Amino acid sequence: MERIAVLADVHGVLPALEAVLAEPEVQGADAVVLAGDIASGPMPVETLDVLTGLGDRVVWVRGNADRELVEMVRGTYDEEPPDAVSPWAAEQLRPDQVELLAGLPLTVTIGDVLFCHATPRDDLEMVLVDSPISRWAQVFSGLPDEVRTVVCGHTHMPYARQVDRRQVVNAGSVGMPYGAPGPTWALLSENGVQLRYTPIDAAKAAERIVSESTYPGRTGWVEEYLLHTYSDTEALEAFRPRAEG
Repeated sequence: MERIAVLADVHGVLPALEAVLAEPEVQGADAVVLAGDIASGPMPVETLDVLTGLGDRVVWVRGNADRELVEMVRGTYDEEPPDAVSPWAAEQLRPDQVELLAGLPLTVTIGDVLFCHATPRDDLEMVLVDSPISRWAQVFSGLPDEVRTVVCGHTHMPYARQVDRRQVVNAGSVGMPYGAPGPTWALLSENGVQLRYTPIDAAKAAERIVSESTYPGRTGWVEEYLLHTYSDTEALEAFRPRAEG
């Protein structure tokens, strides 16, 4: 494959997803890799329908939120819900969509690139752009030498860095970006890795979600995640205790 578009953490934000899918580089990509946390958000059913409609071009990877939705539907999730929207989103899913999410792999490898949600060994593990090499060595233990690039999501902040002769790429988040407003994603090609940004009209996207979603808390949700953007500083400080291993 010459071009791979990586979309992570869509979180059921259909207007943001559609804006990214309309990008010429995404439309022309050989594959669109979904790096987890796909449906848990205000428009879960519609988001999954759009993505399954893309057919075999889509490569699916499991995120922690995808696993949690399945567990909530099946009654095996025994923790405090991570947010208010997840239990509602789980209730909306059709049986075929639950089966789809239940069957997603933790990782997918294409050539010498491994795609995952959080880390290659865990869909919830936290590693940050400024985590020390010793921490990265922990999460990469057991990774085959042939894997030269690891592409992930989970923290909703895009970056690219070197880790002991491997390249690590975080595609950011389509639906709930931290740092700068607007969907972020990644493009892998013969020219290397590009971190990309797609502008959207946040007010119009919020209006559409409020109009089309049936999530009871949708007005507060769009105010927090579409009409406001958490800074990368805020996110890093919130995540740091979970990233220390």
